[in-house]
Amino acid sequence: MPLLNRFTTAHAGLSRRLDRLSGPLIPLLLRAVFAATLLGYFWKSAGTKVFDRQGAEGIFDVLTLESGVYAQMFPKQFEAAGYDPSKLSVLHDLIAYAGTLAEFILPLLIVVGLLTRLSALGMIGFVIVQTATDVLGHGADPGRLFDARYDLIDERTLWIMLFALLVLRGAGDLSLDRLSGLEAPQAAHPTGYPA
Repeated sequence: MPLLNRFTTAHAGLSRRLDRLSGPLIPLLLRAVFAATLLGYFWKSAGTKVFDRQGAEGIFDVLTLESGVYAQMFPKQFEAAGYDPSKLSVLHDLIAYAGTLAEFILPLLIVVGLLTRLSALGMIGFVIVQTATDVLGHGADPGRLFDARYDLIDERTLWIMLFALLVLRGAGDLSLDRLSGLEAPQAAHPTGYPA
């Protein structure tokens, strides 16, 4: 039994140290992993909506949506309109602009840690709408959770979990949220676990 007691005491001490470290470290790691894995994906996707295939014609090119945005966001409606953007409603234009701006701005806000909880919540909504569009509009096979394959729904669930943790934990100590006073420092529970 003394060996077991030493093991459990060592394990408890290690757990306490990791809990103290994870308070400020986890949000920073979440943002860093997002920047390394998904930031480029979202910005590239947004870029296809405003820059033509040859590249930007200038700084004001970002104010003009390419027709491909409608094919990406509203595939069935765009086909029904004969692939003519002028035959779509103003609502389609507003959604296309808002979605494109969100795809540029929300990821940047997450990386720098500004309005992080709200931005991550917005990204959850964005990923849900993106997935629904891929499945319902483009006919993508979503797969199923908890089966042996790794499919679209599995990948997007991981993305949503990353964003959900940022919504729950915030940006952490090394963020513009903290520097600007938008988010208070995380207090520890009396047990030593982060709040």
